Amino acid sequence: MLDHILVAAVAFGASLLTFFSGFGLGTLLMPVFALLFPLPLAVAATAVVHLANNLYKAGLVGRHADRGVALRFGLPAIAAAFAGAALLATLGERASLARIEVGALTLEPSALGLVIGSTIVAFALVEWHPRLASLSVPARWMPLGGLVAGFFGGLSGHQGALRSMFLIRAGLSKEAFVATGVVVAIAVDLARLAVYGTGGLAALARSEAGVGALIGTATLAAFAGAWLGARLLAKVTLAGVQRVVAIGLVLIGSALALGLV
Repeated sequence: MLDHILVAAVAFGASLLTFFSGFGLGTLLMPVFALLFPLPLAVAATAVVHLANNLYKAGLVGRHADRGVALRFGLPAIAAAFAGAALLATLGERASLARIEVGALTLEPSALGLVIGSTIVAFALVEWHPRLASLSVPARWMPLGGLVAGFFGGLSGHQGALRSMFLIRAGLSKEAFVATGVVVAIAVDLARLAVYGTGGLAALARSEAGVGALIGTATLAAFAGAWLGARLLAKVTLAGVQRVVAIGLVLIGSALALGLV
């Protein structure tokens, strides 16, 4: 019961914080799942919650998506998502790279932990720093943007910042920008879950039944957080919250990279 309360609180808070901080649900939720589950399972569990939340959003705004932009960006993203997810599965099979003892502290960094941890740190800094967060790329580079965003989406679930960087220059209305991003995110989630089915999701199936229940709890809590955030906080941005969240992500990412967790 305590695990369910913890996961529900984290998922609700993470979903709610997306309206304050600009960080995506996956960016905030995956590091917390990584503290509870092995990394491949944490990424897969986050993908399930992320997909469910995006399907919910698509039901609300999906009709505004721009089909042409979604195809130009989304098709390369889907292909790259398969590659990123396959790399995750490969890294997940490897043991620790080294064993380092610093006094009473033992560090056992793994290839997967190093890659995922470094990615969390990098994207936390990109999404928090005002100049980096406001970067945009000309629309002619959209297929390349799809490849890059899709790859990192498949590898760790971090795709929102890169996707926005390219779609922001596509000449879309606010509604079309949001809806097109949601449609692309769903496509990437489906692609990576297809690969995780032989890796992370297989581990989920082999683990105790409680893990699936925890994912369900997280999904419902994320819906509730999104519902409340959309009604009360959608237009609020708090720099202090952004800073605290970014520092927390950097600390968790660093711990994963160093093999502390």
